[in-house]
Amino acid sequence: MKKHSGMRPHDIAILLKIASKGQEEWYMKDLANELSISASEISESINRSIIGGLISSDKKTLNKLALLDFLKYGLRYVFPQQPGPIVRGLSTSVSAAPLQNEFMSEEHFVWPFGKGNIRGQAIEPLHPKTPEACIKDQKYYELMALTDAIRIGRAREQNMAFALLKERIEHA
Repeated sequence: MKKHSGMRPHDIAILLKIASKGQEEWYMKDLANELSISASEISESINRSIIGGLISSDKKTLNKLALLDFLKYGLRYVFPQQPGPIVRGLSTSVSAAPLQNEFMSEEHFVWPFGKGNIRGQAIEPLHPKTPEACIKDQKYYELMALTDAIRIGRAREQNMAFALLKERIEHA
């Protein structure tokens, strides 16, 4: 068995992409194409997730409870984020669906993205290609935006984001 050298931010992005697929059959090459991450990096990421107990050894079945525990209790400590300068980008966190109508705020949070049409405080995505992947897949976009709400939100925002994330992952 390989040595676990720690989780990387894009490991979470990959696990959430798998979660967004629900019962749909997928292959590693599909994930690589949809996320613009090399096939070898997808394979290494899945191996790290197997060692970490977040996906089963069949490389297909998410350990949903472990993933949810990590997202709730570990994500904001392992991959913290502070809002940055005002940039143009794609909405995330409480500025994106499904939370955008739940919290009224003058602040907007965005992933920096040249094709974005919103100006807001920059949030570094878990993977640089996240905005491109989210434009193509609404379910994935919602999971990633909710994840960012856990990373940067206040307690009430984090709790609501986690409840919605849990609902989407458990019923996928």
